[in-house]
Amino acid sequence: MPSFDPYERGCPSRDLLDQIGSKWAVLVLGELGRNGTSRFGQLRQALAGVSEKMLTQTLRTLERDGLVSRTVYPEVPPHVEYELTALGQTLREPLKALTEWSVLHIEEVITAREEYDDRTERTG
Repeated sequence: MPSFDPYERGCPSRDLLDQIGSKWAVLVLGELGRNGTSRFGQLRQALAGVSEKMLTQTLRTLERDGLVSRTVYPEVPPHVEYELTALGQTLREPLKALTEWSVLHIEEVITAREEYDDRTERTG
């Protein structure tokens, strides 16, 4: 069995971390985890600021990685739904922990950013 190390160049696990760690992937996975099956328009509305193109790319990548399934219903217009796969479900807890951490510590991060910006502004 191969050994995977995301700290090694070219390791597929590094690519996976890049994919699931992207802003929109985290939010798509989180939204599907919170609300279950969703249509494209529902996801786009829930994820304020995402473009149609970026949401499409993100969903395709997550589907390719086996984290999201896409179901097309033969209707006019086509009805398409997205949901987490069993593999995608395994990301719910880690992503929830990251989300909760970000909310819990955002004030400290904002303070640190302001202090950093003030220091670098003074030192040029």
